[in-house]
Amino acid sequence: MATKGLSGNALKMIALITMTMDHVGLMLFPQNIWLRIIGRLSFPLFAYMIAEGCRYTKSMPKYWGSVALVGLVCQLVYWFAMGSLYMCIMVTFSLSIAMIALLKRGGAYRYLALGAMVGAFFLCEGLPKLLPGTDFSIDYGFAGVILPVLIYLGTTGISKLLLTGAGLVLLSMTLGGIQWYALVALPLLALYNGQRGKWKLKWLFYLYYPLHLVALYGLAYMVK
Repeated sequence: MATKGLSGNALKMIALITMTMDHVGLMLFPQNIWLRIIGRLSFPLFAYMIAEGCRYTKSMPKYWGSVALVGLVCQLVYWFAMGSLYMCIMVTFSLSIAMIALLKRGGAYRYLALGAMVGAFFLCEGLPKLLPGTDFSIDYGFAGVILPVLIYLGTTGISKLLLTGAGLVLLSMTLGGIQWYALVALPLLALYNGQRGKWKLKWLFYLYYPLHLVALYGLAYMVK
């Protein structure tokens, strides 16, 4: 009997498609703002699934390591291809997972989580000001790092949705503009059935991110 609603894999596929549309708009068709608007759905969907991954993973170190490794690969590509210090979304999520891992341990580790939060705030909001003349920044900033942490703190479907909404309002107030369209992701998240889905697609999602960026950067370079 089929389970009603959207599985985690379904939500990730929607996030993958909308992220691709966002990056196509950013790199190839900047005049088509509707692509960027649709792309606002991807971050909250991925952030929610990062929180769910932290909740159910059997090994937090391996989970963090997988995300951090993809982030490192992307940063090396950015640096060697463009000399860029811009920190991609995988770096954002690596910081989120590190904080959740400490919260998950409980006890005195919660104080370490608070310290990690202060450190993340410095990396996102303070360090860019200390590196003038560079493009150093962390994708979605501190509000983006905190969003999966807030979602993780929810214990029921309703509380997770409410915390997601609060986090998205904070993010939208910080970034402004079309970021407010990210709130449209909430009805999709309300359809989440709590199931992973039939297929194990973890590495598809990890590998797709750097590969699609390389492809789009190549296309952008050729059409210049």
